[in-house]
Amino acid sequence: MPTDPSPKIRVGIPYRTRKEELKCERESYDKYLIAARAAGAQPVEISLGLTPAQLAAKTRDLDAFILPGSPADVHPSLYKAIVHPNCSVSDPCRESTDFAILAHAFKEQKPVLAICYGTQSLNVFLGGTLVQDIPAEIATEIQHAWSGHAGPEPHHTIALESGSRLAQLAGASEIRVNSSHHQSVLAPGKNLRIVARAPDGVVEAVEWTGDSNWVKGVQWHPERMVSDCFAQALFKEFVAEAARKAAVHS
Repeated sequence: MPTDPSPKIRVGIPYRTRKEELKCERESYDKYLIAARAAGAQPVEISLGLTPAQLAAKTRDLDAFILPGSPADVHPSLYKAIVHPNCSVSDPCRESTDFAILAHAFKEQKPVLAICYGTQSLNVFLGGTLVQDIPAEIATEIQHAWSGHAGPEPHHTIALESGSRLAQLAGASEIRVNSSHHQSVLAPGKNLRIVARAPDGVVEAVEWTGDSNWVKGVQWHPERMVSDCFAQALFKEFVAEAARKAAVHS
């Protein structure tokens, strides 16, 4: 059988936490790799233990990046906030890796799909702030966190901003998504547009408006919505945009 001669788009995906990487805990992490492959890309694992020089060399050879979710929280000192009692432990290795990836991606016009923690990391990198604990800081009856991953994964509706790329991809102004987070965007970072909110006002998605680069952040987990058409469309457009950018620069 003939093979596709065109090179695969290489999508870098950092590990969720350094602890999980060292303990070889891959169940959640592998879902991002599977989603990238399903969209036609070649996922490339990015260790959280690389030196700055090693990480710089690694990112140069990649076409795009997925910033995955994480059980850690971005340290509040990075957005000049006092640590809330319900804020989870931070992961300095993940923070420095994400920030280096983002600096490279913005400089070199490489697409980024940020998911859950990745969206929060993206927002802080661009000077934004976070809600450190939704249950404590926002009066809501919506279950955003999937506590201990016990019981069915919670889902809720979100409203998509008219004219946003996510609304165009969804073909609707409202969709239903899964939910597994206790933090969210508070003040958006520079050139980030809020394009989706839950009914209680919690920010659910952002889009980069600073230039033409494809950078999206979603608070839900499309990598776990394998049969969902919108989730599939999101990953496929991300990979297609990376392929377009790679062709321009080849």
